Amino acid sequence: MRQPNDLSAFWLPFTPNRHFKTAPRMLARAEGMYYYDESGRALLDACAGLWCVNAGHGRKPIAEAIARVAQDLDYAPTFQFAHPEAFALAQRIAALAPEGLDHVFFVNSGSEACDAALKVARAYFQKIGQGGRFRLIGREKGYHGVTFAGISVGGLGNNRKPYGPLLPGTDDHLLLPYDASMRFTRGEPDTPLAFADDLDKLVALHGGETIAAVIVEPMAGSAGVFPTSGEYLKRLRETCDRYGILLIFDEVITAFGRLGHAFAAERYGVVPDIVTFAKAVSNGAVPMGGIVVSNKIYDAFMGGEDWQIELFHGHTYSAHPLACAAALATLDIYRDENLFGRAEKLEPVLQDAVHELRGAPFVMDIRNVGMAAAIELEPDPAAPGRRGYEVIQRAFHDENLVVRVSGDTIALSPPLIVNESEITEIVEKIRHVLQALH
Repeated sequence: MRQPNDLSAFWLPFTPNRHFKTAPRMLARAEGMYYYDESGRALLDACAGLWCVNAGHGRKPIAEAIARVAQDLDYAPTFQFAHPEAFALAQRIAALAPEGLDHVFFVNSGSEACDAALKVARAYFQKIGQGGRFRLIGREKGYHGVTFAGISVGGLGNNRKPYGPLLPGTDDHLLLPYDASMRFTRGEPDTPLAFADDLDKLVALHGGETIAAVIVEPMAGSAGVFPTSGEYLKRLRETCDRYGILLIFDEVITAFGRLGHAFAAERYGVVPDIVTFAKAVSNGAVPMGGIVVSNKIYDAFMGGEDWQIELFHGHTYSAHPLACAAALATLDIYRDENLFGRAEKLEPVLQDAVHELRGAPFVMDIRNVGMAAAIELEPDPAAPGRRGYEVIQRAFHDENLVVRVSGDTIALSPPLIVNESEITEIVEKIRHVLQALH
């Protein structure tokens, strides 16, 4: 791998650049459950890259599929043209999606997927003559990417505050369905339905006829693994139906096995109107994302003359041939190795292991669902976030471990090929890091 002689040019995202460049954490290659640094040191991956490498690193079928397609068709536009693998992939994803969601629109990332979902929701109501529905309701601590639409409906203050006025009609957010009484719950909490009934208050305030969509994550991942219950999601579905509001599930993190199913909607028995996906669809090998929409929504766009464009939206790289090849090979691996079923089987193993950290230094909460867990730390009152950043550094340099943090919360989401001994090893390494914290 080419070695840089100057680190100043690259402005890293979501990173304290000045400190990083004094002691960079470089990842030079990856295989299976491990990254390797420039010296060849193995680093156990506890976060599947960035929630995306569900089948583990360096999968040859994916690399071979990408190489084959790169030689045959390096690029093809999907504005007015297409290529066969885009249709094959759409069919595969629709078959995995909740019943009645049969149409796939491709983008290149989770951020773009959320942006597309919100645009389609507003445009749908324009199509059916209800253009007064413009409000988009997110949730506290929600993360829906980094476009202006995504941060507008998102509920993470640091992602919103620097950017001035945001998208009109997005000021309202539902309560996060989690409070201090649920700390150290094993798995999904018994979420009081009052959290879902918060939507009724917004309907009473604005009128249901002004609300286009509600967007929620079945599990709030980027905020620090906040699970919820199926009953909560069912109540949201019922309320949306009562007022004619679209329900969007942001499954950029939860789709393709993280919660033991192709989509979290299947786990919870709730069918949204739109579901977003990205990350694990291509195992992180090539950027890809998309939305799956209900037949009702798709059909609303299919009126007019057949030569007219139905949706004025898309990207140069939508359904890129290399991304489609990577995704098709990835879905084959998930199917052939039953990785969704493996995740379901390993969920209690991760749960038992991570809750052993209760009582470790600075631990104030532990949360888990599926193959995801969070260890929330007591912040340093004088420097919130410092302790979490120290975790990343100590894990990398002292414990040969790659972890993800959100503020002062450690998030674990190992590849679904992880075994029981590796889960134990990850948790013990976290214990060592916690014992060394200041």
